[in-house]
Amino acid sequence: MISWNAITFIGDSVVLLPAAALLLAWMLVGRSWRMAFWWSLLCGLGLFLVAATKIAFIGWGLGLGRFDYTGLSGHAMRAAAILPVLGWAVSSGGPSRPEGRLGFLAIGLGVAGGILVSVSRVVLHEHSMSEMIFGWALGSVTASGFIALAQTLVRPRRNPWILALSLAAMLPASHAEPAPTNRWITAAALYLSGHEQPYVRRTQPLQRCVSCLYLN
Repeated sequence: MISWNAITFIGDSVVLLPAAALLLAWMLVGRSWRMAFWWSLLCGLGLFLVAATKIAFIGWGLGLGRFDYTGLSGHAMRAAAILPVLGWAVSSGGPSRPEGRLGFLAIGLGVAGGILVSVSRVVLHEHSMSEMIFGWALGSVTASGFIALAQTLVRPRRNPWILALSLAAMLPASHAEPAPTNRWITAAALYLSGHEQPYVRRTQPLQRCVSCLYLN
């Protein structure tokens, strides 16, 4: 039986960012420049928002105490954004062919995978419910927005290497370690804020700021 730890690892940067890069390579090799642009923009914007919300809390304590919120779940966002697009790309039959039932099934499996990864973050107590939901929502908007835009663009032809290489990227060797993104984000937050210690969940007195609350 697959453990929640194995499911949550699918959403790690070390797994999904290579998959996202392979999708971009597929678009570039197929000379789908506009599609590559939109994928880079939407996916990059989503990743930036995740990092920005985490830096805002770690560096300045900006969160929502009422909802136990300290920043978007990166695992939930990445899984919800990348897995459905990967399913869409794998089922894509050509520059003008609609996906049909196979496409809906592949995208649906990607959506289900994103939900499972998101739920795993709450089950493993890595994120609160609000952090998971907001992260999943951002990823879902990213994926659905891209797929909707892609219907109006010339797409590359289906390439079996995309499936093989993406699966390889999502099934890393057992000795692979999660990417140290939290350490990098913490270092960036402390550098930008000038603080020596990071804000952490439920250690700060409740205070009001312009639009949010410090967690208590």
